[in-house]
Amino acid sequence: MLSCSVRDERMSPALAEWVRFVLSAQPGIEIDALDLAEISLPDDALLTPGGGLTTEVSERLGAAEGFVFVTPEYNHSYPAALKRVLDWHYAQWHLKAASIVAYGVNGGFAAIEHLRGVLAELGLVTTRRCLGYPAPWAALDENERFAPSPGKTRALERTLAELSWWATLLSDARANRPFPR
Repeated sequence: MLSCSVRDERMSPALAEWVRFVLSAQPGIEIDALDLAEISLPDDALLTPGGGLTTEVSERLGAAEGFVFVTPEYNHSYPAALKRVLDWHYAQWHLKAASIVAYGVNGGFAAIEHLRGVLAELGLVTTRRCLGYPAPWAALDENERFAPSPGKTRALERTLAELSWWATLLSDARANRPFPR
């Protein structure tokens, strides 16, 4: 799971914690949470086609069977920090499953649609179900903890169940029916 905002006073960690909580209820799921605000990538001048140098998260991304991108919508798209981590890695994404939990004033749906095209180019299979969350800051309780509605939690559960299905299917396919390169 990647928490994709690097700004101060961001909602991404709170939503990522919610996703982690819901994921942890599924049996057999191991969660490795990455916060892009805590990752340093090399200078983009060193980036080459098909990825770049090994980064501090290359191994962790490579070990993952699937990904949940928890991302805000900034200026009708997804954040630059997310684009950088995508560009710096290539083989780590190939033929794996991904789902998107986006948020923003209007639900983050433009970020979802922009991100889908980039993920497809990297060989990721995105789930049909993704979750857009309008104004999640309105779901903060009196202690500033994220308290989503039961309906949003059910929608997230369905999204993550689809992700799990695709991740299992693609893991088996990569192991038993390698894609010709």
